[in-house]
Amino acid sequence: MDLFDDKAKALDPTREPLASRMRPCNLDEVVGQERILGAGRLLRRAIEADRLSSIILYGPPGCGKTSIAEVIARATSRHFERASGVTANVAVLRGLFELAAHHRRHDGVETILFIDEIHRFSKSQQDVLLPHVEDGTITLIGATTHNPQFFINSPLISRSLIFELDSLSVDAIVALLERALREERGLALTGAVADREALEHLATVCEGDARRALNALEVAVLTTEAGADGNLHVTREVAEDSIQRKAVLYDRDEEGHYDTISAFIKSVRGSDPQAAVYWLAKMLYAGEDPRFIARRLVILASEDIGNADPRGLTMAVSAMQGVEFVGMPEARIVLSQATTYLATAPKSNAAYVAVDEAMKDVEEGRSLAVPLHLRNVKVTSVDGAASAEYVYPHNCEGHFTEQQYAGTDRTYYRPSAEGYEETLRKRMAHWDALREMARPSA
Repeated sequence: MDLFDDKAKALDPTREPLASRMRPCNLDEVVGQERILGAGRLLRRAIEADRLSSIILYGPPGCGKTSIAEVIARATSRHFERASGVTANVAVLRGLFELAAHHRRHDGVETILFIDEIHRFSKSQQDVLLPHVEDGTITLIGATTHNPQFFINSPLISRSLIFELDSLSVDAIVALLERALREERGLALTGAVADREALEHLATVCEGDARRALNALEVAVLTTEAGADGNLHVTREVAEDSIQRKAVLYDRDEEGHYDTISAFIKSVRGSDPQAAVYWLAKMLYAGEDPRFIARRLVILASEDIGNADPRGLTMAVSAMQGVEFVGMPEARIVLSQATTYLATAPKSNAAYVAVDEAMKDVEEGRSLAVPLHLRNVKVTSVDGAASAEYVYPHNCEGHFTEQQYAGTDRTYYRPSAEGYEETLRKRMAHWDALREMARPSA
């Protein structure tokens, strides 16, 4: 076999898919999961010491759940069996238990049973696993994209360690794609080269799914003709075509990123829901982290709406939690609802101005002592006389009484006439009038 035979074999579309060929061979080849597999972390220590109990790997598609399970089996020299929550039934599971017991009894080899999409098992199917996990016949590794606390039986949860995997970053996926291009088990024999922006486009569009990115790269290489230099050159245009999605002018962590989020926030602040939704769509299409957008909406809800519509902050925080819970692509709907609500809400920056003015006073040295009647313990004056007593407002008419709370005549919070702040403004004016009436005349 010569180089050309090798190249033809590498380009053979009937071979094992690239994503499968590029599965990590050891712990050091696993990328993007340093939080659970970094040096000194619990899961890595358990694997290296071969003291692994049953575990459940929870994370989005393509983040490496199956790969980690295979690496664990290889690192601990255990027999590896797999099943699917979609296709396996109780009969299949019992057959796997018998096989595991045979390996343990006759070969002295422990078995890892990897169950993909374990959340799809019924309660009775999950219950079948319990005695075999309990007696050590199998070491269970379950994989799920759903929160185990909601979809896995409590007895099984109590016998397992749960590890949440992170969605792979753009840099982590680019590193995987570069490895695939330079290693012989990947695409090295094709002589293919790829522009950095092509790899970044694939990594961004695939939204943390390494399998999807590797499959797209393989399609790009298999469908690209060699150039005059004999090399296969994957450009951004080729990458766009291979994954059927155009790149947009949006450079993460560069000007395109900051300009677009700025336009988005200013559109919401400016009460233009049409523009706001457009910039939202552009960010999501370009692969922006939806959690970043949700965090900015939470800030905006207080900074630009505040008490003009107190429900705005509730909406924004609920959206942030919803985005975290459902993930993309459904998170786009949650973000759109929050964006359009906040864009059409009455606006006020009074709360924002109030705290900044107060902080400036503190910074410039206007440090006020807490009045004696507001302190946590009762205080007497130097001559032994009792200090002024705190008056409990709820014992007074209208749940209000005039008393000194800070010893300053500064006004920080000045409600606008917008939305609910108009109600607050009138209420504060009423209280100010009561205070004026309660003060002794000169």
